[in-house]
Amino acid sequence: MGVTCVSQMPVAEGKSVQQTVELLTRKLEMLGAEKQGTFCVDCETYHTAASTLGSQGQAGKLMYVLHNSEYPLSCFALFENGPWLIADTNFDVLMVKLKGFFQSAKASKIETRGTRYQYCDFLVKVGTVTMGPSARGISVEVEYGPCVVASDCWSLLLEFLQSFLGSHTPGAPSVFGNRHDAVYGPADTMIQYMELFNKIRKQQQVPVAGIR
Repeated sequence: MGVTCVSQMPVAEGKSVQQTVELLTRKLEMLGAEKQGTFCVDCETYHTAASTLGSQGQAGKLMYVLHNSEYPLSCFALFENGPWLIADTNFDVLMVKLKGFFQSAKASKIETRGTRYQYCDFLVKVGTVTMGPSARGISVEVEYGPCVVASDCWSLLLEFLQSFLGSHTPGAPSVFGNRHDAVYGPADTMIQYMELFNKIRKQQQVPVAGIR
């Protein structure tokens, strides 16, 4: 995989989420991008079980477990501003067995689904972010395949993003600052999705049920 930028696209004025997605995909097709299947990224939130916190009013930790259709045999577990790990899909079974330590937050599942587009060396994914039956926002992921160091290709990524996002082009993702000259990996993309999903939750005022 190459260096990737994940961002949110605001819903166009007077349009629905689906209509805005269609406007974006039409722009990509006019640029010459070709459809290449579909994608899905989902995220479930777990909070530290109350029984593990003791009696000193400790704040519980939130852990996010994500899956990405690009990596069907992997599962990503992330703490906000903390450590992360990549495991195989049996990790989901392990989380059930660890319910004495981590409990699934109610109504916390959030996901994005949409179409993949290939344009030269760029892979673009435009998705509809949903919680339950409701559309909550739009995700845009752009990957530049030939490069694995963010600082070597951000200007190129930015130029391409501007070509179809215009004034809604995002700034550099925070993970780029942390790993300026390091080799970019799949976990860096999943951290961006975690941040995007949390941002959309806050915009919709849908708090994660659990201990903060």
